Amino acid sequence: MTATQPSTHRFLDIARRLGPSFARGAAAHDAAGSFVSENYAQLKESRVLSAGVPAELGGGGATHAELCDMLRELARHCGSTALALSMHTHLVAANVWRHRHGQPAEALLRKVAASELVLVSTGAGDWVDSVGRAERVPGGYKVTARKRFASGSPVGDLIITTAPFDDPERGAEVLHFGVSLRAEGVRVHDDWDTLGMRGTGSHTVELDGVFVPEETISLRRARGRWHPSWNVVMSVALPIYMSAYVGIAERAGELAREAARGRAPDPILLQSLGELENQLAIARMGLREMIENANGYDFEPVVERANTALIHKTITANAVLASVDKALEVVGGGGLFRRNELERLLRDIKGVSFHPLPEKKQLDFTGRVALGLDPIQSST
Repeated sequence: MTATQPSTHRFLDIARRLGPSFARGAAAHDAAGSFVSENYAQLKESRVLSAGVPAELGGGGATHAELCDMLRELARHCGSTALALSMHTHLVAANVWRHRHGQPAEALLRKVAASELVLVSTGAGDWVDSVGRAERVPGGYKVTARKRFASGSPVGDLIITTAPFDDPERGAEVLHFGVSLRAEGVRVHDDWDTLGMRGTGSHTVELDGVFVPEETISLRRARGRWHPSWNVVMSVALPIYMSAYVGIAERAGELAREAARGRAPDPILLQSLGELENQLAIARMGLREMIENANGYDFEPVVERANTALIHKTITANAVLASVDKALEVVGGGGLFRRNELERLLRDIKGVSFHPLPEKKQLDFTGRVALGLDPIQSST
């Protein structure tokens, strides 16, 4: 099943059922900059947070493509809810890949399914270098860091994050681990006050000397160097969170068509509407390519697959940005009024440019891959 084919999966049906109530509260959350907490309560009740966990581990058994369909539908009603949920969902999906490829992830997936745990990501802010520091202490590490863009943190249970560590033998490393958001030394700052995606609760999470046991370290890798784990994350995660932005663009298209139907079909209006439809088609094709590239988790973690995902992420991002701009062109100046839903979509869609990788960094990455070089310039 691709992103443009109809889905009969129950989680898409759940998204369609919950969507209208999410839409009714979207403007209020945007105005207040408040987290969509009541939406998350409904998502938990409907067991959406464990939708992607395999059924044999207690989850909903949704496929990767079905998760994308669900998020795309939710975004048509509330972009903040869809994007925040996508950050949790892509962590679940990456662990599903690990589980299917014989790597330790079953325990975490079972916990998500058993309690509808909310996972919080800091990957975009950390990237290959990571921020903060880890110090060796008996039994593990003491971690100090400030992690930005932690979407869903107001109701988060577990933050999946990293920290740099200078190993006396192996040199500069990055440690991957999870920490309870209620652990001693963890603080969620109420500092998410932004132009768009204001309901995502993407606050800064501070780790102040937080103890991380040795046995909870899931990965150690060289700092500042590309690692195969990123090939998994790029391939699996990009279509998941880009689905939210495609859904926003499609909603903008609906608003533009509604506005156009009430006006005389002059040539300029028709051309603008045609350009909008072209850009939406490009966005859908780009998303479809990303979903097919993830291949239902059946792939080897090679850089060529990550590169394909990143190329189509840029194509899709540019298309959704152009789509919403064209929707405003069709609607006219009235679309800039705060009471017009399109105004919020214009601000929410801007976030698409800042997810890994932004276009200029993607072009550098892809150019290096084309020449057979390491995909990123090493910082060490």
